[in-house]
Amino acid sequence: MAAAQGGCMCGAVRYECTGDPVFMGNCHCRDCQRAGGGAYNPAIGVPRSAVKITGTVKYYESKADSGSPAKRAFCPNCGSRLFSEPSFAPDLIVLTAGSLDDPSIFKPMMDIYTSSAQPWDHMNPALAKVPKMPQMG
Repeated sequence: MAAAQGGCMCGAVRYECTGDPVFMGNCHCRDCQRAGGGAYNPAIGVPRSAVKITGTVKYYESKADSGSPAKRAFCPNCGSRLFSEPSFAPDLIVLTAGSLDDPSIFKPMMDIYTSSAQPWDHMNPALAKVPKMPQMG
């Protein structure tokens, strides 16, 4: 996925990622459901050092299902959700796949927090299922 770009709906915030993903997956936790208004968040974890952000983002911090703080960035103008900065992995930025210019490059490897998945959410049976957060590292 090297050299991926993305941004918000209005164009005020843009980002470029020059690194390869550490993981790609669908997070079904209730926090992601509430933040995104859907069944899951399509997430791409990349090294923080590989991401350049232009424009000003606003952050909202909440307590994630893991009990750790979840810090989400969004455009203060149009409200687009762009990425999160997980406290459990300070060297990562987790991009929201829908904010990519070419979201077709998103290739999820697993579904996480499946214990919180909604009964109306039809998950891909080919993906690994993890009830909570997988071990990192």
